[in-house]
Amino acid sequence: MIPGPALLFCPADRPDRFAKAASRADGVILDLEDAVAPGARPAAREALIAAGRAVADDGAALVPERTIVRVNPPGTPDHERDLAAVRATPFRTVMVAKADARLPVLGGLDVVALCETAAGVVDAAGLARREDVVALMWGAEDLVASLGGTSSRFGPGERAPGAYRDVARQARATVLLAAGAAGKQAIDAVHLDLDDLDGLRAEAVDAVASGFAATACIHPRHVAVIRDAYAPSAEEVARAEGILAAAADHGAGGGAGVFALDGVMVDEPVLRHARAVLARAGA
Repeated sequence: MIPGPALLFCPADRPDRFAKAASRADGVILDLEDAVAPGARPAAREALIAAGRAVADDGAALVPERTIVRVNPPGTPDHERDLAAVRATPFRTVMVAKADARLPVLGGLDVVALCETAAGVVDAAGLARREDVVALMWGAEDLVASLGGTSSRFGPGERAPGAYRDVARQARATVLLAAGAAGKQAIDAVHLDLDDLDGLRAEAVDAVASGFAATACIHPRHVAVIRDAYAPSAEEVARAEGILAAAADHGAGGGAGVFALDGVMVDEPVLRHARAVLARAGA
């Protein structure tokens, strides 16, 4: 299972930030790719290995079950070096940048396939069906760049300033559906505008309502917003409990079928929604 709901990216060449990132988020993504300049990647891999050695120590900053390592894309000079560094640590979940159908089997590692190119989005269903893939994530900026575009969001003066363009929304839905069809988790993309907390919250609320398991972020300030968005309100919990209690009274859990509650039809999908709300609430 991928930790969540808030996954915080942390540059792997900044070991001074590892403890802070781990303490603030539900999971940490140590980034060997875009967050690290090419010349700094050897040092980043050494920092990763050193952090792995420290895991056995009391008070270690990183916990393997809550740590994901983003590695460079297959076919790049850094990809195999990144994997060698990961295998020298106790961390066993890697996020593969720019994943597509050409992704080789990475023996002994769980894979989060980052579908952030046109090829990756088109190949999402096949990636999700792989046994070594535990989750899918999508990314907007690399996707649009792979298409020759210039922006994943509408700009000032366009029809919906700040909102994703249609191609990005389609990619987001495609990746979510591919993950769900294969019984895998899906991770929503980062919100790059660090000061747009309202926009982040709206996207996170939509993410959890749509079925994403987690949302990634690049600033610690975003963690609380994501957690709040994923946590059901007291009213939602009460409603879910009421639906399940009514189902028990009506025998719906034993296959009695549809019934009405407060003028609203309740059937198995509605019961599953209610169970999902209580699961998020930890009930």
